[in-house]
Amino acid sequence: MRPAPTVTLLAAALALAACKPTSFTAPQGAVQPAAQAQAAQAEPAAGETSPHDNLNAVLWVQRAAEYDAVTQTIYRAAAGELDAALKQPDWDALVPAERGNAASGLPPAVVMDVDETVLDNSPYQARLVRDGASYDETTWDLWVAEKKAKAVPGVVDFAKAAAAKGVTILYISNRAEHLQAATIANLKAVGLPVKDDSVFLGLGTFVQDCEQNGSEKLCRRKLAGQKYRVLMQFGDQLGDFVEIVANTPEGRDSLYAEYEDWFGERWFMLPNPTYGSWEPAAFNNDWQQPAGARRAAKLGSMDMAK
Repeated sequence: MRPAPTVTLLAAALALAACKPTSFTAPQGAVQPAAQAQAAQAEPAAGETSPHDNLNAVLWVQRAAEYDAVTQTIYRAAAGELDAALKQPDWDALVPAERGNAASGLPPAVVMDVDETVLDNSPYQARLVRDGASYDETTWDLWVAEKKAKAVPGVVDFAKAAAAKGVTILYISNRAEHLQAATIANLKAVGLPVKDDSVFLGLGTFVQDCEQNGSEKLCRRKLAGQKYRVLMQFGDQLGDFVEIVANTPEGRDSLYAEYEDWFGERWFMLPNPTYGSWEPAAFNNDWQQPAGARRAAKLGSMDMAK
């Protein structure tokens, strides 16, 4: 869905350079001041680097063959379901509450999140690890402007195959609308199909008669549903598929249980261990807590099999 800092969730931050909606998926407003972030790091011994919560997660994405294997598996599995979805006129990947109108007869589309779903922003995360830093809008905008993100393994082949069958690829992203040009340029550079500028629905996209709630994608999914029959959705966060009403461990588990059968058929989840709304759910979505308190809450939420 969107890159984030250390273990800092970037879910909504991906799109908020111009505005900062209040949302449990948006840690932006809770970015630690530099002094506080540095204080949270243990003083390294001579010749050592400072510890960083996100080191292993970013390293896995960049260097583990297992990451490539997982994403390739997901996109190949989705390609195998595409023809069946196209043949069934009532097939729809939007939940009924978000559809709002009949899907039958509409042209087919696939909805894809951008960050960590089609574009790999791990170099940005790696820089944060190296610098002992956290996500902020300035460094994020500069990274997007570089247009250096690579395609997530497997996505280009899938997207091209879908486009060849007449399926429009829609990019519903929490990157802000002012990042549209750089994002579309990056998508095209890695070989992803972009029909026209309208297929990018960034944070800030106006949707008539629908009120934007923080970084939630509900309104933009409704907009997609007005124009297209959505065959599949792809993302790296639960909020990429359906509205998260309660971002608590229990609320998230309940939401997943409700739509468990959709995954692997209509919905396809990409792995992202570097950030996400799953993280603040462990500490009551309170980014104002000191880093040590957030870390303690996350540790306390883990299963020790005692």
